[in-house]
Amino acid sequence: MNSATDTTHCDDLAKALEAFRDHAPLIERWGTELARRLGSGARLLVAGNGGSAAQAQHLTAELVGRYREDRPPFSALALHADTSSTTAIANDYGVQELFARQTAAHGRPGDVLLLLSTSGASANLLSAAERAHRLGMTVWALTGRSPNPLQLGADDALCVDAPLAATVQELHLVAVHMLCETFDRAVENGETGRVTADGTPAADGRPGVVGRLVGRARTVGRTPSGGPVAPRKGQA
Repeated sequence: MNSATDTTHCDDLAKALEAFRDHAPLIERWGTELARRLGSGARLLVAGNGGSAAQAQHLTAELVGRYREDRPPFSALALHADTSSTTAIANDYGVQELFARQTAAHGRPGDVLLLLSTSGASANLLSAAERAHRLGMTVWALTGRSPNPLQLGADDALCVDAPLAATVQELHLVAVHMLCETFDRAVENGETGRVTADGTPAADGRPGVVGRLVGRARTVGRTPSGGPVAPRKGQA
């Protein structure tokens, strides 16, 4: 095997990454809006098949746990992760209803459904998008090349321009990490105020629950003057 063949995968990824950079403003907008919604009590539902399911679960793990710095947890569910529900739904209603039925169970107006698909044509994801819209949810999609059915069925979509599914999935992971970075930055900046059901900021401008928690976290261990609190007797 020659060196040219050895680096083909890397070359394809590097080429696709150059075009992917143009999606940075979209990811920034998603991360900021997601922080506002989740900080006000909304939840994120995420779904995908195969490798995209792994990407979906990676994202929810970062939001429920943490990405880099410590912060409050946020509600995010990977719809494929409940194996009892997924196998029961597939058996009783068919694979096409796999995510749609879970979306109907967990989704509420103002929630976000993020769907990942390299082809953008998975029937079970398209059904979930349709069900989410009926519930008043917002649908975002991470897909491969446009145009594709999932892109057209979503409110917003990031379409990776790459010929191979492997490259698309690798850039979806980059998108997930960039989304987490933007999300955490918005939380740190206090951009988690209350929003209305359609995702727009509430008119009163009051901070949401998470905004208040982050604010309190910044003051823990400090005196009113900003200096460190003296340790209590018996504390190291």
